Amino acid sequence: MGRGKIEIRRIDNSTSRQVTFSKRRKGLIKKAKELTILCDAEVGLVIFSSTGKLYEYANTSMKSVIERYNTSKEEHQQLMNPNSEAKFWQREAEVLRQQLQNLQESHRQMMGEQLYGLSVKNLQDLENQLEMSLRCIRMAKEQILTEEIRELNRKGNFIHQENLELYKKVYGTSEVAAASRDAFNPYGFHTGEDPQEQIQLQLSQPEQDTYETSGSASK
Repeated sequence: MGRGKIEIRRIDNSTSRQVTFSKRRKGLIKKAKELTILCDAEVGLVIFSSTGKLYEYANTSMKSVIERYNTSKEEHQQLMNPNSEAKFWQREAEVLRQQLQNLQESHRQMMGEQLYGLSVKNLQDLENQLEMSLRCIRMAKEQILTEEIRELNRKGNFIHQENLELYKKVYGTSEVAAASRDAFNPYGFHTGEDPQEQIQLQLSQPEQDTYETSGSASK
Protein backbone atom coordinates (compact mmCIF):
# COMPACT_ATOMS: atom_id res chain seq x y z
CA MET A 1 0.00 0.00 0.00
CA GLY A 2 1.48 3.32 -1.10
CA ARG A 3 2.04 6.25 1.14
CA GLY A 4 -0.68 8.84 0.95
CA LYS A 5 -0.15 12.43 -0.10
CA ILE A 6 0.79 14.94 2.55
CA GLU A 7 -1.07 18.18 2.47
CA ILE A 8 1.37 21.03 1.95
CA ARG A 9 0.61 23.38 4.79
CA ARG A 10 2.22 24.49 8.01
CA ILE A 11 2.51 21.72 10.61
CA ASP A 12 0.92 22.89 13.82
CA ASN A 13 2.62 20.39 16.11
CA SER A 14 6.07 21.75 16.95
CA THR A 15 7.63 18.31 17.45
CA SER A 16 6.32 16.98 14.15
CA ARG A 17 7.36 20.20 12.46
CA GLN A 18 10.93 19.84 13.78
CA VAL A 19 11.14 16.18 12.72
CA THR A 20 9.86 16.99 9.23
CA PHE A 21 12.27 19.89 8.94
CA SER A 22 15.22 17.67 9.86
CA LYS A 23 14.24 14.95 7.37
CA ARG A 24 13.51 17.34 4.51
CA ARG A 25 16.71 19.31 5.17
CA LYS A 26 18.87 16.17 4.98
CA GLY A 27 17.08 15.06 1.81
CA LEU A 28 17.55 18.49 0.21
CA ILE A 29 21.28 18.51 0.97
CA LYS A 30 21.58 14.97 -0.39
CA LYS A 31 19.89 16.02 -3.64
CA ALA A 32 22.23 19.02 -3.90
CA LYS A 33 25.27 16.75 -3.55
CA GLU A 34 23.94 14.39 -6.20
CA LEU A 35 23.34 17.34 -8.53
CA THR A 36 26.94 18.52 -8.19
CA ILE A 37 28.34 15.04 -8.88
CA LEU A 38 26.01 14.00 -11.71
CA CYS A 39 25.81 17.31 -13.57
CA ASP A 40 29.12 18.96 -12.61
CA ALA A 41 27.17 21.95 -11.31
CA GLU A 42 28.21 24.57 -8.79
CA VAL A 43 25.61 24.51 -6.02
CA GLY A 44 25.19 26.68 -2.95
CA LEU A 45 22.38 25.90 -0.49
CA VAL A 46 21.39 28.11 2.45
CA ILE A 47 18.68 27.09 4.95
CA PHE A 48 17.43 28.95 8.02
CA SER A 49 15.25 27.09 10.49
CA SER A 50 12.26 28.67 12.23
CA THR A 51 14.47 29.31 15.23
CA GLY A 52 17.03 31.16 13.07
CA LYS A 53 19.66 28.40 12.92
CA LEU A 54 21.77 28.37 9.74
CA TYR A 55 22.40 25.29 7.60
CA GLU A 56 24.45 25.58 4.42
CA TYR A 57 26.08 23.43 1.74
CA ALA A 58 28.41 24.34 -1.14
CA ASN A 59 30.46 22.00 -3.30
CA THR A 60 33.21 24.64 -3.72
CA SER A 61 32.98 27.60 -1.36
CA MET A 62 29.92 29.44 -0.16
CA LYS A 63 31.74 32.77 -0.53
CA SER A 64 32.66 32.10 -4.17
CA VAL A 65 29.11 30.92 -4.92
CA ILE A 66 27.62 34.10 -3.43
CA GLU A 67 30.10 36.32 -5.32
CA ARG A 68 29.30 34.56 -8.56
CA TYR A 69 25.59 34.93 -7.88
CA ASN A 70 25.93 38.68 -7.22
CA THR A 71 28.02 39.18 -10.36
CA SER A 72 25.55 37.28 -12.53
CA LYS A 73 22.64 39.16 -11.01
CA GLU A 74 24.27 42.55 -11.69
CA GLU A 75 25.06 41.59 -15.28
CA HIS A 76 21.50 40.41 -15.80
CA GLN A 77 20.09 43.64 -14.42
CA GLN A 78 22.43 45.67 -16.61
CA LEU A 79 21.34 43.79 -19.71
CA MET A 80 17.71 44.36 -18.83
CA ASN A 81 18.29 48.13 -18.65
CA PRO A 82 19.06 49.69 -22.11
CA ASN A 83 21.24 52.47 -20.69
CA SER A 84 23.18 50.08 -18.50
CA GLU A 85 23.55 47.68 -21.42
CA ALA A 86 25.10 50.40 -23.60
CA LYS A 87 27.56 51.31 -20.84
CA PHE A 88 28.41 47.65 -20.34
CA TRP A 89 29.27 47.14 -24.02
CA GLN A 90 31.24 50.40 -24.06
CA ARG A 91 33.38 49.11 -21.22
CA GLU A 92 33.86 45.79 -23.01
CA ALA A 93 34.90 47.60 -26.21
CA GLU A 94 37.38 49.73 -24.27
CA VAL A 95 38.92 46.62 -22.67
CA LEU A 96 39.24 44.91 -26.06
CA ARG A 97 40.75 48.06 -27.59
CA GLN A 98 43.36 48.20 -24.84
CA GLN A 99 44.18 44.52 -25.30
CA LEU A 100 44.61 45.04 -29.05
CA GLN A 101 46.93 47.98 -28.44
CA ASN A 102 49.05 45.92 -26.05
CA LEU A 103 49.29 43.07 -28.55
CA GLN A 104 50.32 45.42 -31.36
CA GLU A 105 53.01 46.99 -29.19
CA SER A 106 54.31 43.56 -28.17
CA HIS A 107 54.38 42.47 -31.81
CA ARG A 108 56.40 45.53 -32.85
CA GLN A 109 58.88 44.89 -30.04
CA MET A 110 59.20 41.25 -31.10
CA MET A 111 60.05 42.51 -34.60
CA GLY A 112 62.77 44.74 -33.13
CA GLU A 113 60.85 48.00 -33.48
CA GLN A 114 60.10 50.72 -30.93
CA LEU A 115 62.60 49.45 -28.36
CA TYR A 116 63.34 52.92 -27.06
CA GLY A 117 62.21 53.55 -23.52
CA LEU A 118 62.62 49.91 -22.46
CA SER A 119 64.73 49.17 -19.43
CA VAL A 120 67.51 46.58 -19.32
CA LYS A 121 65.23 44.14 -17.52
CA ASN A 122 62.52 44.55 -20.18
CA LEU A 123 65.07 43.95 -22.93
CA GLN A 124 66.34 40.84 -21.15
CA ASP A 125 62.78 39.54 -20.81
CA LEU A 126 62.20 40.19 -24.50
CA GLU A 127 65.44 38.40 -25.39
CA ASN A 128 64.50 35.38 -23.27
CA GLN A 129 61.08 35.27 -24.89
CA LEU A 130 62.63 35.34 -28.38
CA GLU A 131 65.12 32.60 -27.48
CA MET A 132 62.33 30.43 -26.13
CA SER A 133 60.29 30.98 -29.29
CA LEU A 134 63.28 30.09 -31.48
CA ARG A 135 63.88 26.95 -29.45
CA CYS A 136 60.28 25.86 -29.94
CA ILE A 137 60.51 26.59 -33.68
CA ARG A 138 63.71 24.55 -34.01
CA MET A 139 62.16 21.63 -32.17
CA ALA A 140 59.11 21.72 -34.42
CA LYS A 141 61.31 21.90 -37.54
CA GLU A 142 63.46 18.98 -36.39
CA GLN A 143 60.38 16.92 -35.69
CA ILE A 144 58.95 17.62 -39.14
CA LEU A 145 62.27 16.79 -40.84
CA THR A 146 62.58 13.58 -38.83
CA GLU A 147 59.10 12.51 -39.87
CA GLU A 148 59.84 13.32 -43.52
CA ILE A 149 63.09 11.32 -43.41
CA ARG A 150 61.29 8.40 -41.82
CA GLU A 151 58.61 8.54 -44.52
CA LEU A 152 61.23 8.68 -47.30
CA ASN A 153 63.02 5.68 -45.81
CA ARG A 154 59.75 3.79 -45.67
CA LYS A 155 59.01 4.61 -49.32
CA GLY A 156 62.58 3.66 -50.29
CA ASN A 157 62.28 0.28 -48.60
CA PHE A 158 58.93 -0.30 -50.26
CA ILE A 159 60.33 0.54 -53.70
CA HIS A 160 63.34 -1.68 -53.02
CA GLN A 161 61.08 -4.61 -52.18
CA GLU A 162 59.11 -4.02 -55.39
CA ASN A 163 62.34 -4.00 -57.38
CA LEU A 164 63.38 -7.30 -55.80
CA GLU A 165 60.05 -8.86 -56.72
CA LEU A 166 60.39 -7.68 -60.32
CA TYR A 167 64.00 -8.90 -60.36
CA LYS A 168 62.89 -12.39 -59.29
CA LYS A 169 60.04 -12.46 -61.82
CA VAL A 170 62.34 -11.50 -64.70
CA TYR A 171 65.40 -13.67 -63.91
CA GLY A 172 64.04 -16.37 -61.65
CA THR A 173 66.96 -17.99 -59.78
CA SER A 174 70.16 -16.29 -58.69
CA GLU A 175 72.20 -18.20 -61.33
CA VAL A 176 70.18 -16.74 -64.14
CA ALA A 177 70.43 -13.34 -62.53
CA ALA A 178 74.23 -13.61 -62.26
CA ALA A 179 74.49 -14.65 -65.89
CA SER A 180 72.26 -11.85 -67.08
CA ARG A 181 73.50 -9.14 -64.70
CA ASP A 182 75.48 -7.31 -67.38
CA ALA A 183 72.53 -7.26 -69.73
CA PHE A 184 70.19 -6.15 -67.00
CA ASN A 185 72.61 -3.50 -65.70
CA PRO A 186 73.89 -1.73 -68.83
CA TYR A 187 74.58 1.62 -67.10
CA GLY A 188 77.11 0.43 -64.53
CA PHE A 189 74.72 0.28 -61.53
CA HIS A 190 76.33 -1.80 -58.82
CA THR A 191 73.92 -4.38 -57.41
CA GLY A 192 76.40 -6.63 -55.53
CA GLU A 193 76.56 -10.39 -55.44
CA ASP A 194 73.50 -10.68 -53.22
CA PRO A 195 70.24 -9.88 -55.04
CA GLN A 196 68.79 -8.86 -51.66
CA GLU A 197 71.32 -6.03 -51.40
CA GLN A 198 69.89 -2.59 -52.09
CA ILE A 199 70.85 -0.95 -55.38
CA GLN A 200 73.38 1.86 -55.07
CA LEU A 201 73.83 4.31 -57.94
CA GLN A 202 77.43 5.31 -58.77
CA LEU A 203 78.57 7.84 -61.33
CA SER A 204 81.26 6.49 -63.66
CA GLN A 205 84.50 8.55 -63.79
CA PRO A 206 85.76 9.78 -67.19
CA GLU A 207 88.72 7.86 -68.65
CA GLN A 208 91.94 9.86 -68.19
CA ASP A 209 93.77 8.37 -71.22
CA THR A 210 90.95 9.12 -73.63
CA TYR A 211 90.73 12.70 -72.32
CA GLU A 212 94.48 13.27 -72.73
CA THR A 213 94.51 11.73 -76.23
CA SER A 214 91.66 13.93 -77.38
CA GLY A 215 93.44 16.92 -75.85
CA SER A 216 96.65 16.17 -77.69
CA ALA A 217 94.78 15.81 -80.94
CA SER A 218 93.16 19.17 -80.40
CA LYS A 219 96.53 20.77 -79.82
